[in-house]
Amino acid sequence: MNRSDAAAAIKSAALRIGFDAVGIAEALPLVDPINRYKEWLGNGFHGMMSYLERNNEARADVGKLLEGARSVVVVAKNYYTPYHHEKQNVGKISRYAWGDDYHTVMNALLDTLGSELISVVPGSAIRRYTDTGAIMEKEWAVRSGIAWQGKHSNVLRRDIGSWFFLGVLITTADLEADSPMDDYCGTCTACIDACPTSAITQPMVVDATKCLSYWTIEVKPEHNIPDDISKSMDGWLFGCDVCQDVCPWNRFQTSCNDSHFMPRNNVIALSPEAVVNLQPSEFILHFRNSPLKRPKLEGLKRNARALLATVGWKK
Repeated sequence: MNRSDAAAAIKSAALRIGFDAVGIAEALPLVDPINRYKEWLGNGFHGMMSYLERNNEARADVGKLLEGARSVVVVAKNYYTPYHHEKQNVGKISRYAWGDDYHTVMNALLDTLGSELISVVPGSAIRRYTDTGAIMEKEWAVRSGIAWQGKHSNVLRRDIGSWFFLGVLITTADLEADSPMDDYCGTCTACIDACPTSAITQPMVVDATKCLSYWTIEVKPEHNIPDDISKSMDGWLFGCDVCQDVCPWNRFQTSCNDSHFMPRNNVIALSPEAVVNLQPSEFILHFRNSPLKRPKLEGLKRNARALLATVGWKK
């Protein structure tokens, strides 16, 4: 089978398995992207996420992760569901965390796609990634032609907006590559203008140290949320979707058909008071296989206390 037919067969398999988009890029070094990434690190925009400083050789060249890598297959999985926070919602949860942990869902689908790839190109080696490891997923999404990078730094498609997860298969299979798609952001700056903490310093550059998602998800529980950040939390308990909520391309979103991403028990927000009083046994029971486990119970409690201190609840 030639490289064009092999690529077509793998794309067909990806869509049949349940992915919403798929593209292929040549496994070439990322010269300009890694230089921009190092500049971002140099500016301290990664904050306390020191792990992002490691393994830059692998970020620049996926051949360091898989010897003989020839192609990078990138897939997208829509996670949008037709529910919305009301203006009075407090303790809001980022949309991606309403359902099950996406790592579990995506990895199972990627394993199936990997098996299909090996059946199409026997003898191929594969490594899969879903927001794990030293992989510049968004850059590979752009290079594979399945998305463009928006000014909020998330990647976008015209059919499913920005509400999708990315998965990557690095492979030794020699597959015909796709071309990048056009950038359709135009002159729009809605995401930059709406960011509650002005974390988007310029198009496609986010200072994590100002980002609500960074403070409510990534920062360890022993660190309190600074006053200049907490005063702009606007009811967000876990993450922040403002830049995506205001994006015009997300007006055309259609709901996914995957029950894994539906809100658990129809919950898209949590009472801060209830979170402060949540017991460890309850946390384990209610948030098993949920993204809300990431900041741990103490991290969620810290976030809830910050909300209670700034939004004006009666104590």
